[in-house]
Amino acid sequence: MSSNDTTTTPDNTPPGTPPGAPTEGSAALSGLLRVLGAIERAGNKLPHPFWLFAILSALLAVVSWGLAAADVSVNNPADGKSVVVRSLISVDGIRSAITDAITNYATFPPLGTILVVMLGVAVADKSGMLTAMLRAGVSRVPARWMTFALAFTAMVAHIASDAAYVVLVPLGGLAFRAVGRSPVLGIVVAFVGVSAGYDASPLITPMDAVLSGLTTAAAHTVDPGYTVTPLSNYFFSIASSVVLASVITLVTEKVLARQVAALPPETEKADAGADPVALDLRPEERRGLRRSGVVFLLFLAAIVVAMIPTGSPLRGEGGSIVESPVLSGIAVVLGVLFALLGTVYGRAAGTVRGSRDIPDFMAQGMREMAPILVLFFAISQFLAYFKWTGVGQVLAIRGADLLKDLGVTGPVAFLGIVLVCTVINLAMTSGSAMWALVSPVFVPMLMFLDVPPEATQAIYRIADSCTNAITPMSAYFVMALGFLQRYRRSAGIGTLASLTLPLSVAMLVTWTLLFYAWWALGIPLGPGAPVR
Repeated sequence: MSSNDTTTTPDNTPPGTPPGAPTEGSAALSGLLRVLGAIERAGNKLPHPFWLFAILSALLAVVSWGLAAADVSVNNPADGKSVVVRSLISVDGIRSAITDAITNYATFPPLGTILVVMLGVAVADKSGMLTAMLRAGVSRVPARWMTFALAFTAMVAHIASDAAYVVLVPLGGLAFRAVGRSPVLGIVVAFVGVSAGYDASPLITPMDAVLSGLTTAAAHTVDPGYTVTPLSNYFFSIASSVVLASVITLVTEKVLARQVAALPPETEKADAGADPVALDLRPEERRGLRRSGVVFLLFLAAIVVAMIPTGSPLRGEGGSIVESPVLSGIAVVLGVLFALLGTVYGRAAGTVRGSRDIPDFMAQGMREMAPILVLFFAISQFLAYFKWTGVGQVLAIRGADLLKDLGVTGPVAFLGIVLVCTVINLAMTSGSAMWALVSPVFVPMLMFLDVPPEATQAIYRIADSCTNAITPMSAYFVMALGFLQRYRRSAGIGTLASLTLPLSVAMLVTWTLLFYAWWALGIPLGPGAPVR
């Protein structure tokens, strides 16, 4: 039955129609909504990531038993040694699982790195510096630059991890309304910038620490001495943040602005102005940002000056800058920097009243890290079992041999990784959990194809980010929908998905092409990262 055969409500929605369902003028969404609905139903059946990795560990035990019984082995081309699969369901396997459990967790590469970084980030966050910085990024911006300013601020906001959603998404609606534009556009731009561009930023973020740690663990399957630092994709990440902000701006102005303008008229909700975040900064907040900015410049200058002498303790062996303690210990440097900036800001803004506040802020930050620490325990055990049994090496070597036999090169494999991880990301929205699942295979497999781990990690960043903005499995998709409904009562999943899909696809295509261009030109992905 067509919509012409039914009565409609004042907002042109047939009575009883669920929010976001296809209506007159939105039939093209029906296929997308069916796919999203199927993803949501399938995703809801998945266990918590902690139990997912526990189940995977049990499956690995069974698989290792079967492969060991079949005497499966391969020759490692890295050292010429034979890799024999060992059964986790054996005397040695059970002993290892019990006696090494604490060591597996304590030596898990991302654990120490993320904890040290978050100690400093917690001070910057709880003092209010990060929130003030994000608000400053979009306040007093001319209307013609608002879209790019908000999109790029979203890239900067990744330093605040998931808190960026809570702060920036409602702020986006407020900022657009302040310059006379649709707040719906502002919410979409902010949400897509934070979600679909999650792994791109001009700053080093906590996610850099997590991904690099997991990549290091995966690379140890082939080279036990290989280290991937949080800076390994920094050059690519900076360029990506600018390119993605530009893509968001172009698609928003050329496509979404017309799409939003074509929506049926609707009266704003009465509470649409009750935004939880104010746009303008108070004088003390501006003073805090100015002082913390000065300290930031002084901090960088001090490090640069200290590294000038060839015999400086901040240089590596033989005066190397690439292998310097500053780069290898970047987690400590970042932790100290953020704690210092947060303290300076807090003293000026009045949010830090005494020295006691600093460890209190750190403790609050650690409490918020508890879910990640619990998940890390399950992941660390699974990865340790994967390495101990030799299953990971066998899969990586056999996979690399198969790709070579098929004539598949690194660039072709990159596209495969993007497609596989993009689909997985629709149901498993935890970037760290998904990388922990696939990196033990992808990283060593591509290493055997002469692709450095840093490159595999960079291509994963693309797949892990772009579909975050369209999957209802993301809690922040639902949160963004709630903010959207502040300004448009009839908005539903279909409304938000129809607005985010063009941006998500454009970002996925452009970001992938950027990586291929980067790879073809042989540009280093970050300080110390190999070119090829």
